[in-house]
Amino acid sequence: MNYKYIIVEKKENKVGLIILNRPDAYNALSRALINEVSSAITKFEEDRNIAAIVLTGGNKVFAAGADIKELAKLDFASAYNNEFITKEWKALENHNKPIIAAVAGFALGGGCELSLLCDITICDSSAKFGQPEVKIGTMPGIGGTQRLTRAVGKSKAMLMCLTGDLIDAKEALAYGLVSKVSIEGEVVNDALEIALKIASMSQPVVRLIKESVNNVYETSLQVGLENERKSFYSTFSLSDKNEGMNAFLEKRKANFTDK
Repeated sequence: MNYKYIIVEKKENKVGLIILNRPDAYNALSRALINEVSSAITKFEEDRNIAAIVLTGGNKVFAAGADIKELAKLDFASAYNNEFITKEWKALENHNKPIIAAVAGFALGGGCELSLLCDITICDSSAKFGQPEVKIGTMPGIGGTQRLTRAVGKSKAMLMCLTGDLIDAKEALAYGLVSKVSIEGEVVNDALEIALKIASMSQPVVRLIKESVNNVYETSLQVGLENERKSFYSTFSLSDKNEGMNAFLEKRKANFTDK
């Protein structure tokens, strides 16, 4: 499929790459761009030769936020009745395969929220994160008050959302918003290495782990532990479990077949 606002690549060893590509608008998240990202993720989800995905804006900017020209035209009725944002972001919210966000430069507003939708976020030393919607008379609408609070805690989320102030890469790491800070210019390569490592694992196990971690947000501790234990038991029915343990005992690399 030909895309206008993103670049999509299938890398070696089951890794997919999606690059936001509106450089003239600092990768502002227009509806058209988000629709293309959703389409690309859906296609990767359906592709058995893709096991992990990297989402990035490249080594200059991730996404400077929503497209303000689109937002300025909206009123309550049109936004509510047409489910603005909701429809465009469904595929992003419901992805099954691990997505790694590789952030350089600005990840503001919708850009920060887009990174929060991913399973792992890494950034380089140039990164700036923020929810500055309050400065233009509105508020986060795609997870900034919800996923951000779960990621960094109430006090820090309140500070970011109520002041609109930005945090740098060092603060993002300390807050727990990102997993790693790369050398400037290397974040995409580092994200691809992480994706490659995940793609080399048993994919049924990867999916079970992802589901179990995500259940933390939806269940009590005891229910979560019970679900985790059952998922753990289920891995004992996999050929990959036998291969992995035999490989460990035989001191060789495992050759998983996703069965």
